[in-house]
Amino acid sequence: MTTFHEMGISEPIQRAIRDMGFEAASPIQEKAIPVALTGKDIIGQAQTGTGKTAAFAIPILEKVDTSKKYVQAIAIAPTRELAIQVSEEINRLAKYMGISSLPIYGGQSIDRQIKALKKGPHIITGTPGRLLDHIKRKTLKLDRTLVVVLDEADEMLDMGFLEDIERILKETPEEKQTLLFSATMPRPIQSLAERFMRNPELVKMKAKEVTSPTVKQIYYEVKERDKFDVLCRLLDVDNPELAVIFGRTKRRVDELSDALNKRGYLAEGLHGDLNQRQRDVVMNKFREGHIDILVATDVAARGIDVSGVTHVYNFDIPQDPESYVHRIGRTGRAGKTGLAITFATPREKGQIHSIEKASKGKIDRKTIPTVAEARESIQQAAVEKMIQLVEEEQYTQFKRAASELLDEFDSVALVSVALKLLSKEQRDVPVELTSETPRYANRSKIKVQDKSRRNYKGKREYGGKRGNGKR
Repeated sequence: MTTFHEMGISEPIQRAIRDMGFEAASPIQEKAIPVALTGKDIIGQAQTGTGKTAAFAIPILEKVDTSKKYVQAIAIAPTRELAIQVSEEINRLAKYMGISSLPIYGGQSIDRQIKALKKGPHIITGTPGRLLDHIKRKTLKLDRTLVVVLDEADEMLDMGFLEDIERILKETPEEKQTLLFSATMPRPIQSLAERFMRNPELVKMKAKEVTSPTVKQIYYEVKERDKFDVLCRLLDVDNPELAVIFGRTKRRVDELSDALNKRGYLAEGLHGDLNQRQRDVVMNKFREGHIDILVATDVAARGIDVSGVTHVYNFDIPQDPESYVHRIGRTGRAGKTGLAITFATPREKGQIHSIEKASKGKIDRKTIPTVAEARESIQQAAVEKMIQLVEEEQYTQFKRAASELLDEFDSVALVSVALKLLSKEQRDVPVELTSETPRYANRSKIKVQDKSRRNYKGKREYGGKRGNGKR
């Protein structure tokens, strides 16, 4: 996987990406960014959630002249939610550059937007209707625009914005760079490209492989703040022999592995900051069963080849269908069956359907197990463990102590206590974990928070989720 340093991205942007905890470019970024940096027009065909925003935002930021206080780039989006998300992403990437992005959309006071426009933002993200309103009022001038982005072009077509887009494009200079991103390429989008783009290069992404029939795929709709508790509940119900949990960033992996250990699970993290010796130690522990849970980033997991993995948990939704296929390929190997579980927040449900379509796999929605079901599973596992120890006669050294206890206490009470000690009831220890900032930040707290903060330098694939937003 290609790093942003290898693509020649400037240091301020690389620094911002490191702050965000990402490791490496996603497939669409790896293909689109080098082409866009040359100034060529691009048609990017990729599903939602592949990291498209950074694919056009990074080349834009490399072009902007901070000494000039006028609009140098615009990104047109179908919904106000997406316009806001794109603007937030650009501002995060421009953290050390002195470049500002402003979202303008319907539903917000136009007077407030006019005041903000007078401050001279370098980049505008907006919906077609509100962009046209400002053009008509002459509060937005696009005559010196260097780059125009059409994001989710097929979505804008479905919403009837084609004429508005054409009118906006006519306000921009002929000599500009146009970047068009769309999941599909219907004929009207192709015609638009032919009229307003100059020899565009097609950058197309699709899943290179399909999911294995030996892997059962399910997902749970989970609020961000509830993810960790639901994960622990599923681990108790599923009782996996070996499990891999995927987190979005290195920080997420560290926090998750620490929190799982505090709850009594045997877990270790694997990510790009570990050197080869550290990676080998972790993987040997996993293979030999000294730990039964491996928490990993996408990049670190590229080298995982353990045939006994029974469960894969996507704690954070994969960045693109290819990453999803690779993740769940860690289970269901050598003819064995496996289970792949994905957590999707309410705004990420659309990505589940995109992954299904691209990976040619059915992902069934399931109901989250109740606390009572989880407790029953814990108790059953403890009973099975006790029976196993008895059958293997792993108790002889305790017979004298047991006899003395039976003289003083009720046998049922003693067995109950033994089952409690064998079970995972100690996992009720409260733990907190900071909400990581995903691409389009959901800043609510989730229930696990290791307050440590580490300045990581490594390789996490930078892609991310995108909600479809309200129409």
